[in-house]
Amino acid sequence: MSIFERLNRLFPVWAILFALVAMLQPNLFTGLAGQIQLLLALIMFCMGLTLSKGDFLGVVRAPLPVVVGVVLQFLIMPLVALLVSVSLGLGAELTTGMVLVGATAGGTASNVMTWLAGGRVALSVSMTLVSTLASVILTPLIAWLLVGQAVEVPVWGMLGSIAQLVLAPIAAGVVVHHFLGTQISRIESALATLAMAAIVVIIAIVVALNAGRLATLGPLVALAVIAHNGLGLAGGYWIGRLCGFDERTARTVAIEVGMQNSGLAVALANQFFTATAALPGALFSVWHNVSGSLLAGYWKRRPVSDGDAVTVAR
Repeated sequence: MSIFERLNRLFPVWAILFALVAMLQPNLFTGLAGQIQLLLALIMFCMGLTLSKGDFLGVVRAPLPVVVGVVLQFLIMPLVALLVSVSLGLGAELTTGMVLVGATAGGTASNVMTWLAGGRVALSVSMTLVSTLASVILTPLIAWLLVGQAVEVPVWGMLGSIAQLVLAPIAAGVVVHHFLGTQISRIESALATLAMAAIVVIIAIVVALNAGRLATLGPLVALAVIAHNGLGLAGGYWIGRLCGFDERTARTVAIEVGMQNSGLAVALANQFFTATAALPGALFSVWHNVSGSLLAGYWKRRPVSDGDAVTVAR
């Protein structure tokens, strides 16, 4: 195992560590607030670098699980986010942040968690790709539908921003991969480490910006985030099973639904709303990697039958 793979496995540890440092020494990170968008674009570029023609063809070859999974993702997570926020009495800013987390695409870490959990890695990559592309339109639209009565949601501004932060970097990465795919395959673990570092810094920035509010808001937002993530994971799995999916596919859907691109939610909240609205996304970034790792470890100890064995290659 390379040094990068070892670092990547400790993702939850780094996220928690940097969040604690940012809470105790916020001045170390508050000056980087203007770099959140650049860091997210870097994450998306790294994702694009790992996407091959086969990943796109996978969507065409097996569209039904991808379509069902993405529909569940954009249905369960936004509605659960709103339900949890209302149940806990969160204010308009935090509710907006929660809905933004729920309305974003699947996180790139879900692909790794799917592999560890014995899911279908190619399906996970396809779902992440399709949901990321769909988020350009669906994220601002869902946010407007669910919280547009409480706060002003700049739909067109968000749509343009997501296109710049998501589509352009991914497209650039895909183009580079087309010409340098062999060389890139040798450094994929290093690219994952770079993306992880960017996410960790984003978390630290948002925690630093909210350091003064964490004493009062932190526990309540943490409870909301844990409930949101847990209901997403459970709902994705059991609805997948009700749809007739096999165990490996249901595991994949669960992880894709429960693990969001919370970095995008943070960037959008910080750009169009407030630092407080970005707090749920920052805490979600920490927690969903912890819960995803725990769930993947649990499922790893309960492998599927030999006839449905795990395929690592995608």
